[in-house]
Amino acid sequence: MAEEHDAIVIGSGFGGSIAAYRLAEKGIKTLLLERGKWWPITDQQDTFCTYREPDGRAAWLSNETVMFEPKPIDKHVGLLERHIEDGITVWCAAGVGGGSLVYNTVLYQPSRANWNRVFPLEIPYDEMDTVYYPRVRSVIQPSPIPGDVLESEYYVSTRIMAEQAALAGMKVRRADLGSDWDVVRQELRGEKKPAAIAGEIWYGINSGVKRSLDHNYLSLAQATGHVEILALHRVIDIAEEGKNRYQVTCHRIDEQGEVQETKTFVTAKLFLAAGSMGTSKMLVRAKATGTLPALNDYVGQFWGNNGDTFATRKVSTRTNGGQGGPASIIIEHHDNPILPQAIIVFPEWDAPEGTLTTLGMTLPADLGSFHYDPKTDQTHLTFHLDSPGNQKMLDAVNLTYALLDNNNPYEMPIKGSLNFTGHYFCPINGFPEPGSQSVARDKTQAGAGVTAHPCGGVVLGKACDMYGRVQGYRGLYVVDAAIIPGCTAATNPALTIAAIAERCMEDIVAKDFG
Repeated sequence: MAEEHDAIVIGSGFGGSIAAYRLAEKGIKTLLLERGKWWPITDQQDTFCTYREPDGRAAWLSNETVMFEPKPIDKHVGLLERHIEDGITVWCAAGVGGGSLVYNTVLYQPSRANWNRVFPLEIPYDEMDTVYYPRVRSVIQPSPIPGDVLESEYYVSTRIMAEQAALAGMKVRRADLGSDWDVVRQELRGEKKPAAIAGEIWYGINSGVKRSLDHNYLSLAQATGHVEILALHRVIDIAEEGKNRYQVTCHRIDEQGEVQETKTFVTAKLFLAAGSMGTSKMLVRAKATGTLPALNDYVGQFWGNNGDTFATRKVSTRTNGGQGGPASIIIEHHDNPILPQAIIVFPEWDAPEGTLTTLGMTLPADLGSFHYDPKTDQTHLTFHLDSPGNQKMLDAVNLTYALLDNNNPYEMPIKGSLNFTGHYFCPINGFPEPGSQSVARDKTQAGAGVTAHPCGGVVLGKACDMYGRVQGYRGLYVVDAAIIPGCTAATNPALTIAAIAERCMEDIVAKDFG
């Protein structure tokens, strides 16, 4: 028999956690379904695997790791799922807390000018700036990297990137991070095993540095007594169940992904928050198979990679590139004449000395779409990286890298914008000897074949109204990255996804729960 619930939320990332908390806060009995497992931090610091010793905890039901060089692992309900799509590979999170378990903790607010280039006028920047961004910050309590941490040996790469950006005339800012810097200090003092300072990010941070959602929004939701969280519950189908009612079918699985039980739930208020990939694929399939036939034709459209590009920059100085995380500075090149650009540098555990690993973010010009294949009963994404519009994305970031490369000498000044010492010439990658007259060097070239910031597929003002109400249905909502129109305006998406979810939930709770 189907269980009846006042409200059901699918997914526990930023959108789902906020939806569950704001519903429960108003006394609405809410069920939250999450396909992944809980990841409680232990005193032994052994919750997660590490880059250097990966195991099944690294990947979602895979026989090999899905990041870095593939290594064989045992099949497990691990943290990262890899979607190999038509034209792009997408990484997604699994676990109670969703993307907050694996992200760089960067909570970065877009500029007004960039916001206005991406988001509809019905979502005014002033409203986001004064109400919803501060609301998210009040719960997660982010803060920038403190000076004493930045000056430590482990953050050489961060300091070098900041100095090189300053020498190129670019704006440098310390990002607001959902990280606990006192825990980082414990690592620095040797009171905890190196984790953040050792460059761990994507597989979780065992010391407990991340202020992940299980420690704020979800714990607040549970404290109300009005929300039930069911981990290891994988939704396989959603359908109409009478007029304005919805049936959710899921598999309860074990930690190897084996089905233990099939369960059915029914509700009049269904919130989809399985991430851009999960929510979009779920709804595209539901429309194609007739379980939600009234969905409009915008469902599955306007998907973007957030303008993500990755590059490795070669520099002629010591970098300590495998240490010092999470990413903590942002280089803003918003006056890039092609497209506005923001770049972060983050640790890459196996990075050779003399390199910096960077993520660029801009505005993707050509968006992708999802399509259902009835022969395989699968939904696939198509995204044309080689389109003229998306080539602009690469042209923009490579212009920024060219400015960085051209405005930095091989031998950096002993004292620069951050007043630090310790530069020495590093001859890897064929750089000339000190004093050489040669100026030849490799150009930094970015690639855009992967993203960890999927956005869109069920976009505001198209497939939904401006508050995530799905067109064609009453009581069906989307409150995650799927409602974002392709990117979050040259920023890491987490803060904007959360702020828009707060805006949606405020309106929905006030008007749809009489």
